[in-house]
Amino acid sequence: MTSRASRSSTPAVRIEGVVKSFDGVRAVDGIDLTVESAQVVALLGPNGAGKTTTVEMCEGFVTPDSGTVRVLGLDPIADSGEVRSRIGVMLQGGGAYPGSKAGEMLDLVAAYSADPLDPTWLLSKLGLTDARKTPYRRLSGGQQQRLSLACALVGRPELVFLDEPTAGLDAQARLLVWELIDALRRDGVSILLTTHLMDEAEALADELVIIDHGRIVASGTPAEVTSKGAEGQLRLTTTAGLSVDSLATSLAGFRVAESNPGTYLIEGAIEPSTVATVATWCAEQNVLINDIRVDQRSLEDVFLELTGRDLRG
Repeated sequence: MTSRASRSSTPAVRIEGVVKSFDGVRAVDGIDLTVESAQVVALLGPNGAGKTTTVEMCEGFVTPDSGTVRVLGLDPIADSGEVRSRIGVMLQGGGAYPGSKAGEMLDLVAAYSADPLDPTWLLSKLGLTDARKTPYRRLSGGQQQRLSLACALVGRPELVFLDEPTAGLDAQARLLVWELIDALRRDGVSILLTTHLMDEAEALADELVIIDHGRIVASGTPAEVTSKGAEGQLRLTTTAGLSVDSLATSLAGFRVAESNPGTYLIEGAIEPSTVATVATWCAEQNVLINDIRVDQRSLEDVFLELTGRDLRG
C-alpha cells in the first residue's frame, strides 16, 4: 500500500492546552498531545473520558474553546478544505448511505481524491470483493467496519484517524487490520487510533495516551506505561486458588498476594534467583506458568488503576 505521506519534521498532530466544554461540563481539560510523522498513537480512556471530543477537534468537526490544534501544520477549522484532503477518517458508525452498495460508496469517496487508490484493489485487500454489490444496510457489522476503513484509506491520506478499528471483527479480519496499520506506518502514514482493546494498543502503538475526565493521566511507550510503579514487583499468572502462604514461605522476606484469580503479586527485591524459586515452587504444585512479568504490569492493570473500575455510561 502506498500513500502520499513522507516523513516530516512537522508533527502530524499537535494539541496544546486544549479545552472544550459542553453545557458547562469540561469534556477536554487542558490536553497536550503530539503525533509525530509515521507514528501510531493509541488514545485510551473509559466512556466519556474525552477521547472522541479530542479526535473530533483534530478532524475539524468541533471547535476548541481555547488552546491550539494543528493537523499537518494547519488549523483544522480555518484550513478545513486542505486538511480534509490530506486525512482519512474512520467513523465507528460507518457514515455510509444505507441504500448505497459497498462498491458505489467506496467509488464515491475515491472520486473526491486527486490520486486515490484503486477501489477494486482495496475491496479485495479488505475481503469485500464479494460484497461489492451488497447494499450497506445488508452488510454484516464486520463488513461495514472494513468498508469504513476502506473509505478512510482510499484517498492515500498522510494522517488517519481510526475509531475502534477492529470493533466487531472476527480474528482473521482483526489480524488483517493490524497488518494494514503496520503497513501504513511503514509507508510514513501517521495514525491516531482509539480502542478499548488493551492488547491491540500494546501491539500497534508507538505511544500510548490514557485520558480520563478530560485530562491525560499517563503517556509514553507501552513499556514505559506498564513499567511505571511496578519496580520491585513480579507478577505470576498460573492456576487460581493456590496457597499464597506456601509461596511466601518459599520466598522468605517477600510479600505475596493473589491480586486477581490466577494472578499472584510478589513484592520485594526481585533477582534471577527469585524467578527460579517461583518456577521451582510451581513445579512442586504441578502447575504451569502462563505468564511471568518482572517490573512490569499489564496495561489493563495500569488502565484500571488510573481510571477506576466503576462502569460508566
